[in-house]
Amino acid sequence: MAEQSKHPEYHSEYVAVQIPLAQDISLQEVCEEVIKPDTVGQRVPASHRIDQDAPKIVLSTLNARFFHTSFGLRYLYANLKELQAFCEIKEFIIQTRAMDIVEQILASKPDIIGFGVYIWNISETTDVVNLLKVIAPEIKIILGGPEVSYETQDQAIVNCADYVLTGPADISFYALCKSIINDAAPDQKILKSKPIPLKDIALPYQYYTDDDLKNRLLYVEASRGCPFKCEFCLSALDTTSTPFELESFLEQMEILYQRGARNFKFIDRTFNLNIKTTIKIMQFFLERMTDDLYLHFEVVPDHLPDKLKVLLAQFPVGSLQFEVGIQTFNTEVQANISRKQNNTKSKDNLIWLRDNTSAHIHADLIFGLPGETFDSFKESFNQLYHCRPHEIQLGILKRLKGSPIIRHTKAFDLRFNPLPPFNILSTDRVGFSTMQKINRFARYWDMIGNSGRFKYTLPHVLSDKPFDEFMAITQWIYDKTGQSHNISLKKLYEFFSQAIEALFPEKHALVISKLKEDYSASKLKSVFEGLNLYAVQHVEPVSKNKSLQRQQRHMS
Repeated sequence: MAEQSKHPEYHSEYVAVQIPLAQDISLQEVCEEVIKPDTVGQRVPASHRIDQDAPKIVLSTLNARFFHTSFGLRYLYANLKELQAFCEIKEFIIQTRAMDIVEQILASKPDIIGFGVYIWNISETTDVVNLLKVIAPEIKIILGGPEVSYETQDQAIVNCADYVLTGPADISFYALCKSIINDAAPDQKILKSKPIPLKDIALPYQYYTDDDLKNRLLYVEASRGCPFKCEFCLSALDTTSTPFELESFLEQMEILYQRGARNFKFIDRTFNLNIKTTIKIMQFFLERMTDDLYLHFEVVPDHLPDKLKVLLAQFPVGSLQFEVGIQTFNTEVQANISRKQNNTKSKDNLIWLRDNTSAHIHADLIFGLPGETFDSFKESFNQLYHCRPHEIQLGILKRLKGSPIIRHTKAFDLRFNPLPPFNILSTDRVGFSTMQKINRFARYWDMIGNSGRFKYTLPHVLSDKPFDEFMAITQWIYDKTGQSHNISLKKLYEFFSQAIEALFPEKHALVISKLKEDYSASKLKSVFEGLNLYAVQHVEPVSKNKSLQRQQRHMS
């Protein structure tokens, strides 16, 4: 899982496995650590196997937003064998009150609850688990997912749960549920699962509901793992990238397509690593192109051979989005984090994609990497801006449990927030106040640069030094408002115009004309002419009426 990308919610918290129904398994076979040594290696007697009175299992997680779907829970569900009949998936969002989540889960009368735990839902899930253990302590709670797979024992949520399955745990989740049901549960709380071959995985795509297909993002994966070792990312722990069997995968995509699926978000870390496979998948979708088909891929920026370029140029507007991880153009920082990237090729490919395809380009930078300075980050931003991606996502380094980035903690004085999302607060090169400025820059850039609401205006504001110019705008708006959140769209248009007048008065007249186009596209109900577009109020001279003139003469 590459948490520094923005979309961790779609990574499976376990690797799933398919086992013939006739085969019985023990926890020892799927975990490296098991207690109850007297039961190790024993088979569950037929008389004790699951029947219609089997306890109920609920699989749950808190997604970041409603339109996300939990890919990981569906993998777990797909591999529960005979227990699947006694299991249901309950997904929530992090904005829902913990008490309301608990009420809905308990309404299913579960005996076992499995939670997928991630960096973005750890706080909220901890609250839910704490409440469950107070209200219904008899329920067995099993945790899994990247956030509890490392530094596990020190976490508050682990203290109030019954079991934690780390690593590729689909078989062990099934086996643990069976052992609990058969009164043979292990004494050990933390169980480390063994790696599972991809060929044994039961794919979860049939468990996307019709409602999912209609209203939510569908996450799919043609491969797992990553051959690169970028230390800010948990994928650095992978040994390689391993593909699923291509024909079986495409069969599943065809089934989804025939069911009406049109939004496919690939979570492969290196989708264009194996160009032969990439071309087959792209050709599959190109042959089924419709006006509403949408594909999202994460691509390696410096690997775009001509064969792939020819194919990409054939996709129509609105059908492709590429997420391109740049992170930094600073070669010293790249070396510090073990990132291999040909910067020249990356920039050339970004420009080629913008000039020769209709793909929407979303490029990433990360601030706070070991060795990065304010000036070197500024240079990376400027270079990336001139490559003209549609969006530049400015991420702040996060400390992912288990990621190799922590080896630099002492050498670069990396200081991370002790609370989620564990973002970097300062380094030996960047103080806390500067870090806060970049946080605000990133927030305002999302509202103005990435939102698409200023697409006619912004190119006439930023020039050869876009970072400095936008930083000045950021600082002006923050000084005026004291906030970077809860700014209405109408006010944002006003503040942006006022900032331009104050900072770049020679551009203001043109900015107002372009801003009117952006405002019209926003479809806000208020009239553009009613906006306060000036930093200094412009007051038109008003002639005095005759009665006021007579009154003034009388008083003089």
